[in-house]
Amino acid sequence: MIKTVEWTDEGVRMIDQRLLPTEEKYVTLRSCEEVADAIKTMMVRGAPAIGVSAAMGLALGAKQIPGTSVSNLERKFDQLCEMMSGTRPTAVNLFWAIEKMRQEFKRVKSQSESTADIQRALTDMALRIFREDIEANRALGRFGAELIPDGATVLTHCNAGALATAGDYGTALGVIRGARDAGKRIAVIADETRPFLQGLRLTAWELAKDDIPVTVITDNMAGHVMKGGKVDAVVVGADRIAANGDAANKIGTYMVAVLAQRHNIPFYVAAPITTLDLSIPSGMEIPIEERASREITHIGDQQLGPDGVEVHNPAFDVTPNDLITAIITDKGVARAPFVESLRRLAEGK
Repeated sequence: MIKTVEWTDEGVRMIDQRLLPTEEKYVTLRSCEEVADAIKTMMVRGAPAIGVSAAMGLALGAKQIPGTSVSNLERKFDQLCEMMSGTRPTAVNLFWAIEKMRQEFKRVKSQSESTADIQRALTDMALRIFREDIEANRALGRFGAELIPDGATVLTHCNAGALATAGDYGTALGVIRGARDAGKRIAVIADETRPFLQGLRLTAWELAKDDIPVTVITDNMAGHVMKGGKVDAVVVGADRIAANGDAANKIGTYMVAVLAQRHNIPFYVAAPITTLDLSIPSGMEIPIEERASREITHIGDQQLGPDGVEVHNPAFDVTPNDLITAIITDKGVARAPFVESLRRLAEGK
């Protein structure tokens, strides 16, 4: 099991994904501020993993707030929540986890005047979010495995594996692992995923560790391999899914979806139910994070582009629902019309 993030007595421990695959280094973060910085700088990334990390960071921060006044604890905890909410704007799991922690604070406050009770409850909630994410991805993998035929080659984009979640299974890679665990023969083609190279650095690393056959291609090869009949299905993750099924994922996903439709290849989005944002009607309302130009103009310390060149670096794009064959969640598989099917799954029907 890949331990993406975990709670320890010393602090929040996570693998530094920026160093993979050449260095497998675990770092212990000893404050809420350090966890927030790890999310912002992509030491940890992937919507479910961001949510789990945020919850643990807030629990750690609350635990370290001095004083005996509940009102003082609440005021400072609210400040931590505001700081955490400013780390990554697109991943809805971040805001879901923050709200869960806020609600737990209010619930315990209504029953107890002890700051220690509130602090313990927040830690318990963070650990619950961690456990539920692992369980959700296992369930998602079982649902998704039924859609993948034996002997299939699946194309992925970015990393939606154990590294993008609390650990263990993952979302898009959870579907692949679920198919493998069901006894199916599965191979993977992984887009390298410019500019942060999550497919090359992270997905290929995960699959190699699991002995699942993987071939890496550059992003601009996807159409060529599809045209050559080498792809049987596409499975990607998501950072936010609107009520109508429009799905935000790593930049380049929309391009892959268009190509998949052109070549009659099923295109699946895999995400836990916590990635749904039913408060927004369509992907037009999903905020798209703009990241630093250096991620494009440099690889490490090596400069690739000319000085002063204008750079546009959106971290995500939105795939319209009409390009999506199905959305695989931990509560079941949603198909068009997504407004109805996603609502039913979210309501547990």
